[in-house]
Amino acid sequence: MRLKLYVTAGCHLCEEAQAVLVQAGLAEVVERVEIGYDAELAERYGWRIPVLRIEPGGVELDWPFGAADVTAAC
Repeated sequence: MRLKLYVTAGCHLCEEAQAVLVQAGLAEVVERVEIGYDAELAERYGWRIPVLRIEPGGVELDWPFGAADVTAAC
């Protein structure tokens, strides 16, 4: 299982999402992906961040999500 958290600099909701992942015990396995350096990612996730993507399967959780939501999706 791979987890990617799509974020951007200065996003307070992204920090809250990171705290949820810490609470769920998954912070160590999450890759934070900055969308600000990639036009395609900014187009896809710009209005939705933070977004947690779970692979395999490509399930995406848009904010707001809680620890129980993340655990259930994994």
